[in-house]
Amino acid sequence: MSTAPSKPLTVAELKSSQRKSGEAFESILLIRKLSTRTAKNNNPFLVIEAGDKSGSFQFTCFHDSPVFAALKDAGEGVAVRLRGQIDHYQNRFSPRVVDFDLMDDEALARGDVLDRLVPSTTENPDALMEEFFGFVAAIGHPGLRDTVETVFAEIAPAFKIAPAAVSMHHACRGGLLEHTVHMARACQALLPLYPEVHPDLALSGVLLHDIGKTVEYEGALAFRRSRTGILQGHVVLGYRMVRKAGIKAKLDPDLLERLEHIILSHQGEMEWGAAAMAATPEAVFVSMVDNLDARMGMVQQALRETAETETFSDYLPGLKAPMLRTPPPDGE
Repeated sequence: MSTAPSKPLTVAELKSSQRKSGEAFESILLIRKLSTRTAKNNNPFLVIEAGDKSGSFQFTCFHDSPVFAALKDAGEGVAVRLRGQIDHYQNRFSPRVVDFDLMDDEALARGDVLDRLVPSTTENPDALMEEFFGFVAAIGHPGLRDTVETVFAEIAPAFKIAPAAVSMHHACRGGLLEHTVHMARACQALLPLYPEVHPDLALSGVLLHDIGKTVEYEGALAFRRSRTGILQGHVVLGYRMVRKAGIKAKLDPDLLERLEHIILSHQGEMEWGAAAMAATPEAVFVSMVDNLDARMGMVQQALRETAETETFSDYLPGLKAPMLRTPPPDGE
């Protein structure tokens, strides 16, 4: 095995095509997910997702590895200094880990360690929040505007830093805010094309559609679903929050039911987590805008995390394909 570099490598650097199989490496990473599985020979093995601000990868640790027990005990949401060898499985980066150390609070506080580890929105969160409340102010219907303001009077701090997902799209600190603002921009651009859609109801639905995620997800380093998030899910949690705020704001019962329906149906399909299928023009509209920005969020993340030397990104489960990294040629 070659000598490990003195400087810890980022995930983007590890995945570079310039790295050769068998090359030693050291990296500072978050253990984002860890699950124990059983092989056909009944021996246990670990499937681990590790990552930093520049990306993530999965690797497998078998029961006969000297680090199997320690990694299993470490669990999810911890930072580690990990050492191993570059390797690939089915053309995907999947290193062989040979050693690791848990990083304590003192080690995390040194230099830019936390900044390297925790992915955050690439946009200015303060500017996003200012733009977000500009969209709230643009809601012309007083009852709908009061309902939205009532919700965010309680959850604004959590909303500003929450992720939009654990892994699929906008899975970063501030990702929920970024996703919602992007949807609001798309909403205002598309509304003139669809006069059947009530503009204030649709915009209110966009701003509120994912608010349950402020409760569904938790974790300071690595995001995971909370107990309440697992037991109820963000759709139900968001519905409850909107209903409470709408009643407090004395929103017209018909409008409140339509707004609740947007929350309950925005996931699009029952198998994707929707509690109902979209059955109003506004609910269909919000669901489609949500799907658009979620998928484009996956595209944007893949393009950011794929090295410029690579032609394609890794396979994206949410899109069922890898993403072509190279841009179209300029000119005619």
